[in-house]
Amino acid sequence: MDLKQLTYFTTVVDEGTISAAAKKLHMTQPPLSTQLKLLEEEAGCLLFERGPRSIRLTDAGRMMYERAVTLLHMSSLIKEELEEYRLGSHGTLRLGVVSSVGSTLFCRWFREFHEAHPGIRFEISEANTYQLLENLQDGFIELAIVRTPFPAGGFTSIPIKEEPILTAGHRKYFEGLEGTISLEELARRPLILYRRWEPVLEEAFGRAGLKLLPFCKNDSANTTAFWADAGLGVGILPASSAPLFRNPETVCLSIGDGSLVSAISLIHGRNSYLSRAARAFMEYLQEEKNREE
Repeated sequence: MDLKQLTYFTTVVDEGTISAAAKKLHMTQPPLSTQLKLLEEEAGCLLFERGPRSIRLTDAGRMMYERAVTLLHMSSLIKEELEEYRLGSHGTLRLGVVSSVGSTLFCRWFREFHEAHPGIRFEISEANTYQLLENLQDGFIELAIVRTPFPAGGFTSIPIKEEPILTAGHRKYFEGLEGTISLEELARRPLILYRRWEPVLEEAFGRAGLKLLPFCKNDSANTTAFWADAGLGVGILPASSAPLFRNPETVCLSIGDGSLVSAISLIHGRNSYLSRAARAFMEYLQEEKNREE
């Protein structure tokens, strides 16, 4: 089993038929079919169910496809990094960022880092924390900027910034309030929250003898901000999300319980190789943290 065979295999899956894959690979159909048969023989099981017009993956084929895509991607990255090393270029930073940072704080960090390292190129993956952890494990990215809490096993975590959690919504939800809202008052509002913060909020509400009954739970800090900005309810968000609001009627208040904070961390695989670009970005963020302290 070699990379060329895996390329043939993934191309057939992506194209849906052997004839279409052969055309894309600039080869005739018989030798491609032969390579697929050899791959199945080496794997010791069927990878395809061959129909009259298309092919379908077996369970073994689906597993093979996922692994093949990862291996081919890693092979491409290795070639790219070796070429950059040979040419003496500054490299490419493959970075994952959670949406609540990528849309706000990261814009400033990106600008300042780029000014200091203009030769570095960027590949940015924006996803939730758990997707970024998977991408780190699979080697698709080198570093990730995430928010706590997250399972830290197997990763090195560098704390970057801690910020308070705020509430935001149309001013009609905050009549008579100024600057701060208590958990008791917050519990009476239609709350919009990012799902992974639900356990933290439930614990805070529980300590105050309150029950958390959200109006809307979702999987993105951006969605929480957009719904709150549209006047649909009261969003619970980190302070750095404030630039997402565009409605002049949207108001932000701090929460009386000062224990509600969100920490931003930079993480990477504990034993993973880091490129020069990744190491430079780590150094920049550590310097940024020291400046703010």
